[in-house]
Amino acid sequence: MVKKILVWGGLAFLIFFVAFRPDSAANVVKSMGGTVMDIAQGVGDFVSSLVA
Repeated sequence: MVKKILVWGGLAFLIFFVAFRPDSAANVVKSMGGTVMDIAQGVGDFVSSLVA
């Protein structure tokens, strides 16, 4: 029950954040995307180092 409330609350917050602060929401997503790309680059470098 608590998990369901937290999921719905998080979804409501996400919708509110995107609706009323679209620029901030876009910056958050852009930052998270950059972080994911940095992690992927690091893993790729690691695997390349193992193979070489």
